[in-house]
Amino acid sequence: MSAEAPGKLQRSIDLWLEQDHNDETRREIRGLCSAKNWPELHKRLDSRLQFGTAGLRARMEAGFNRMNTLIVTQATQGLASYIKKQFPEHLVAVVGHDHRFNSKEFAMATATVFLKSGFKVYYLNRKESFVHTPMVPFTVDRIKASVGVMITASHNPKMDNGYKVYYANGCQIIPPHDLAIAKSIEANLEPWDGVWDWTSIMDQAATEGKLIYARAEMVNQYVNCIGEKLVEGISALPRGTPWFVCTPMHGVGYNIFHQIACQTLKLEVDRDYLVVPEQKEPNPEFPTVHFPNPEEKGALDLAIDLANHRNISLVLASDPDADRFSVAVRETSGNWRQLTGNEIGFLFAYYELQKYRHLKPEFRKSHPLAMLNSTVSSQMISKMAAVEGFHHEDTLTGFKWIGNRAVQLEQRGYYVPFGFEEAIGYMFPVMENDKDGISAAVVFLQAYNQWISDGTTPSNVLESGFRKYGVFREYNGYYLVSEPSLTNKTFAKIRDSYMEKNEKYPEAVGKLRVTAFRDLTVGFQSNTANNVPDLPVDSSSQMITIEAKPKDGHPDEHVRFTLRGSGTEPKLKVYIEACSQSEAQATNLAKETWQILKKEWFTTPGLSTNF
Repeated sequence: MSAEAPGKLQRSIDLWLEQDHNDETRREIRGLCSAKNWPELHKRLDSRLQFGTAGLRARMEAGFNRMNTLIVTQATQGLASYIKKQFPEHLVAVVGHDHRFNSKEFAMATATVFLKSGFKVYYLNRKESFVHTPMVPFTVDRIKASVGVMITASHNPKMDNGYKVYYANGCQIIPPHDLAIAKSIEANLEPWDGVWDWTSIMDQAATEGKLIYARAEMVNQYVNCIGEKLVEGISALPRGTPWFVCTPMHGVGYNIFHQIACQTLKLEVDRDYLVVPEQKEPNPEFPTVHFPNPEEKGALDLAIDLANHRNISLVLASDPDADRFSVAVRETSGNWRQLTGNEIGFLFAYYELQKYRHLKPEFRKSHPLAMLNSTVSSQMISKMAAVEGFHHEDTLTGFKWIGNRAVQLEQRGYYVPFGFEEAIGYMFPVMENDKDGISAAVVFLQAYNQWISDGTTPSNVLESGFRKYGVFREYNGYYLVSEPSLTNKTFAKIRDSYMEKNEKYPEAVGKLRVTAFRDLTVGFQSNTANNVPDLPVDSSSQMITIEAKPKDGHPDEHVRFTLRGSGTEPKLKVYIEACSQSEAQATNLAKETWQILKKEWFTTPGLSTNF
C-alpha cells in the first residue's frame, strides 16, 4: 500500500496507523497512500499541531497537524498529566462541546482520558444537547474544578474545530502553563490503554458517580446568576410588540438566550422579539452565511431584512459558540449601522460608568471602578477613564489576559464590571474570567432601552462621547503570509530599518512622528522607567505598538497602531486607531497610516492584502 513512500514519511504513516483507532481517519491516510499523494501526506504528518495559549484549532482531517480524535486524545493525556501535578488532591475536570462536526466525539474522547487519569468529570452535554462556550469557564468557577475543556472552533469555517483549555481560576491558560502543557503532551503521545472505549468507560463512570451529567444544573445556575448580577429594572422593557431581532448564526446561542429571555427578562419570542428562522437552529453547515462570523460583511443581512420587514430598529447577533456579540442599529435616516467592536465596547463602558455612579457611596469608596481592554482595542475608554477619574488598563490580546488581570484587580479591592476586546468580545460579572455573548446581549438590551427611554440612541451616545473624549476611528486589517517565516522576516526588517541608524526605536515612520514605542518581542518601551515594557514580554511572538503624530497635523491629533503575528492563522495583523477633531479627519488619518505602513514596512515578498 505505501511501500513507495519516502523513508521518513513511511515511518510517520506507520506511526499514525499504529496510534489512531478511528476508522474514518485511518481510511483517509490509507486512501492518500493508495493514491501515492505524498505531498498531502507530508503536509499532514511531518509536523504536529502545536498547543498554545489558544489551545488547539485546525481543520478536521487525519494527520498529526490536524484536528482529529487522536490529536484530542494525545492533548488530553498531556493536559491531564500536567494538571495532576498542579492539583494532586483535587482532580476535577469540566468538559463541554458545541454543535460542530465531530465536537461530540472529541468531547467524549476528552472526558474518557480524564476519567482514565482519575479525574471526576462534570460533563455539560447529554445525548444531542450543546452548550455555549461560556458554560465551561462558568462551571469551572462554580464547582472549583481544576481544569476545563471546551470543544469549539468559535466562528472559524465549518470544517475547523478546536480545543480550548481553562485553568482552575476559570481563565484561559497563559504562560508558562501553555509551554508546560505542550511539553507534557509530547511526553504522553502513546495512547493509554482503554482510551478509545469512550462509551463503556463513560457509562461505568456515570454509574460510579465519577461522571456527572451537569448540564441542567449548571444552566440553571447560569440563568439565575444572569438575573442576580446583570438584570435590573426589567419592568421597563417593552412588551407586546417585537422590538429587536436576534440571530445565533446557526450556532448554539438561541436556546440559552431564549431561556434567559423568558425566565429573567420576561420577554417572549414572536411577542416581544424575533429570531431569524433560517439561522435559529444549530447547523454545522452554516448554510446561509459564507463565513459564520457576525463581523463579516453580509452576515447580518437576513436579520436586517427581517427587521426592516417588521419595522424594527435593533439587531443582535452572537457567533456560533455564543461567546461573541454584535449589534446593528437602524438610524433615523433609515440606514443601518453595524457597530464596530470598539464602538460597542465604548457603549458598554459608558453604561457601566453610569450604573456605578448610582451605587451606594460606601461601596464606591471601598471598591474603586476599573475597566479593561486589550491593547489592540480602542483607546477611547482610556481617555474616558482619564477624564472621568476611574482606573483603566490595557492587557495583551485575548481574554486569557483580560480575565486574569480582572481577577488580580478584584483581589486588590477594585470593582471590575466590564472588559472587552475589539473582536466583539465582552466580559461582565457573570463571566468574570472570559467573554460571553449571551450576558452581553442581556446588558445591551437594558442599556438600549434606557437610552431610548431617555430620548437618545446608541449613535447619539457615541457622538456625545466623541465630543467629550475625541473622535476615535479604526482601520484594522491583515496581511496574509505565504509561509510562517515571513512574519519573523517582516519584523526583522522593521527593526533593521531603525537599528541601522543607531536608533533605539524609529523616530519617524514616513510622515508620522513617533511619540511612544513598545516592542514586546525584544522587551523595550520608550516611555517607561528603564525602558521596561508595561506588558509581558514574549520573545516567541511578534508584537510592536507605536503612538505617533502626523508632522503637519493638529496638536490634538494622534494615531496608535499595533502590528502582531497571529497565533492561530497565517496572518500578520495590523490594528490602527486615529483620534482627531472630526470623524472625517480621524478616518483619513487611520487610512493614511495604513498606506504609510504598507509603503515603509510591509514590502517583504510573499505578503498580500486586500486593503
